[in-house]
Amino acid sequence: MKQLIQINLLLLLLAGISGCSTFGYYSQAIGGQLSLMMRGEPVERLQKQPDTAPELRQKLELAGAARRFARTRLDLPVGDAFTEFVELDRPWVVVNLVAVPEFSLEPHRWCYPVLGCQAYRGYFKLEQARKEEARFRQQGYDTFIGGVTAYSTLGWFDDPLHTGFTRLTDDRMVALMFHELAHQVVYIAEDTAFNESFATAVELEGLRLWLEQQNSAEDFDRALLRQQHRNRTLALVEATTAKLEQLYKQQDTLTPQQLRERKAEHLEQLAQAYARLADDYPEPGPFGAPPVQLNNANLALFRQYNQHVPAFRQLLRELDYNFGEFYRQVEQLSGQPEPQRRARLAGLSHRFDEHL
Repeated sequence: MKQLIQINLLLLLLAGISGCSTFGYYSQAIGGQLSLMMRGEPVERLQKQPDTAPELRQKLELAGAARRFARTRLDLPVGDAFTEFVELDRPWVVVNLVAVPEFSLEPHRWCYPVLGCQAYRGYFKLEQARKEEARFRQQGYDTFIGGVTAYSTLGWFDDPLHTGFTRLTDDRMVALMFHELAHQVVYIAEDTAFNESFATAVELEGLRLWLEQQNSAEDFDRALLRQQHRNRTLALVEATTAKLEQLYKQQDTLTPQQLRERKAEHLEQLAQAYARLADDYPEPGPFGAPPVQLNNANLALFRQYNQHVPAFRQLLRELDYNFGEFYRQVEQLSGQPEPQRRARLAGLSHRFDEHL
């Protein structure tokens, strides 16, 4: 019965959409979501079936333990999320398109019913994402398409576990579950950076506590290295962003060709610094293994997920890792006007020290 109600919600949403291109986009989005919902198998049933592969059985048991930890220790609204499993025929569930003007770091925003405006657009079909990407490239935008291992429906539907999760290492799978569940706690329709940074902070701190409970020193050390790699990459990106922002303010005094040349210099310097950083770590960094080609879209997307992470981690630390109180304060913060919200986050970030 619950699944029928969810399907009816999707169909009502589709019925209220007008415009050919808009209708086409939502048709593929709703079709993809329906496909996931209809293909799901109960996790409990799979665990009891004798022909379930041992590797999958272990991942399903791990997911159950992570759900319990998320509910009891992290105070996350687990509900019926991750109680069904879907076998995917690809490593990603959707791809996201990001498009940013050539001389800007502010991404194009797409607006949706209920969700508000976001700095990316998700597609279940890669060819449709590439078609939209080509349209932006014709207008001179920097673009990026990236595979997304999982996404949250913000509690509107029971998000399934799928092979995008179970193909990950144990610690990465658990971290991703915490991240997606965190999106159900708070969501600002017009602030992607707030939403994603909050979920990333819950992911990082939740994983740290989970690994401490599991007594998994090896996984914990690996997670710490990933976190350090991400932090150092963020510092490089923020430094380059500051240079690019100053450059883009000179559009009235520099020619487009001069802007392009200086932009390319800054991005190449970032790529080289990122490559040098990679020598210090056993796993690829947030942009993948070097050499990498970066543009405004890569930088914008990375900042969306990481810009305010230190602030949220600092707030949680100041609350002595009381997740319930943390969520209440974040919800209060989400109701403030954007200037006050950003000022509060900036102050928290300034106080954050990874090594305390």
